[in-house]
Amino acid sequence: MAVLSVPVAAPLIRIRWRMFGFLFAFGFMAYMQQKSITVAADRIMPDLHLSQLQIGWLEQAFVIGYAFFQLPGGLFGQRVGARVAFVAIGLLAFVAMTGMAAAPALFQGQLVFLALFGAQLLLGIAQGAIFPISAGVFAAWFPPHRWAFVQGLQTMGLQLGAAITPPLVAALMLGLGWQQALFWISVPALLVIALWAWYARNTPEEHRAVGAQELAEIGDHRASAVDASLGPDRLLLVLSNRNVLLLAISYLCMNYVFYLLSNWVFLYLIQERHFSVLDGGWLATAPPLAAALGAGLGGLVTNALLPRFGVRWGYRLVPLIALPAAGILLFGAVHAGSAYLAVAALAACYASVEITEASYWGSAMTIGGGDTMAVSGFMNTGGNLGGIIGIPIVAYLSGHHAWNAAFFLGAGFALVSAVAWLRIEPDTQVPA
Repeated sequence: MAVLSVPVAAPLIRIRWRMFGFLFAFGFMAYMQQKSITVAADRIMPDLHLSQLQIGWLEQAFVIGYAFFQLPGGLFGQRVGARVAFVAIGLLAFVAMTGMAAAPALFQGQLVFLALFGAQLLLGIAQGAIFPISAGVFAAWFPPHRWAFVQGLQTMGLQLGAAITPPLVAALMLGLGWQQALFWISVPALLVIALWAWYARNTPEEHRAVGAQELAEIGDHRASAVDASLGPDRLLLVLSNRNVLLLAISYLCMNYVFYLLSNWVFLYLIQERHFSVLDGGWLATAPPLAAALGAGLGGLVTNALLPRFGVRWGYRLVPLIALPAAGILLFGAVHAGSAYLAVAALAACYASVEITEASYWGSAMTIGGGDTMAVSGFMNTGGNLGGIIGIPIVAYLSGHHAWNAAFFLGAGFALVSAVAWLRIEPDTQVPA
């Protein structure tokens, strides 16, 4: 008797979107973890007798680890695959957050600061690989015409995490203290890590639930084959590529503004605009919420521009308009007569910065091809050098009540970042 084969119906929610959900969650939680120190700083400084400059050094420790593990993290992801890599870096980040919360109970005097510095450095190392590896997963699981869209959506998740952090950490601090606040916001990550380890696969072909229909929807593009054996010669060729270098330089300049807005708005509202801690916590959600909307909008707009203007100008147009606008809005924020108007200007500025993320990461994917994780890691190394440069500058200037100078410098960086886009060619892939 002949056996009839019954075709398996495609799931209502495609497997690639379930994979996206995990990456959205990883980014959301990562930003909650890394931004919590900026809110907890208001209690850490008097409790541990730390200066604002020392808080700046703690933030710098994170950025150093984060920046310098971008490229190694991308290479690590290409070597072992995203499934193993996310489990490893997720658990390492949880250890770092637990160590930060436990430091005052384990150490005394200057050793507490050193322990916090080490924990922040470890957190940066752990999280450095998240977004280069995410880019590789998107390249493998989504068709090229969707890359800008999913990158914008993930960036929206990061900013939602950043938005919820100030009121959540402020409320937890008032009820439990800053140490418990830092610990409890990290606990949900363990569940996501466990589910990812069970469900995720590196490529669609490896996942049993992915059928022929979804494989056809994803398409057979070159970037779906991640280069797991990237040698020194190939790496040198990738990193010396003109478009890769220009992307990194532009991203560096843009990220001075990003770090200014993401790390310092809470203290700016308290110190310069004289809000209370609780009010400042709630108002500090406005810029990242606007950034989240901007990131999602950037994905949608870039996705719409690509078929109309082609890859080169489809990716260029948004940053060429949005980055100069961000510089103008920084000027508006410092000159605003009303504190609430300043908050609105900062929110609009943050949205203008984040609307460009789809262009940056989508371009890294089109330029990088099978080396997307390495190219994305190098670009984000440049981006976080903007933080390494910017954090001590802002810490020094804000500590001397010169917030306006920090913002004016940001306007200059935004303009330079835009100019670099005139020479970036997202439609030109690194030669094979």
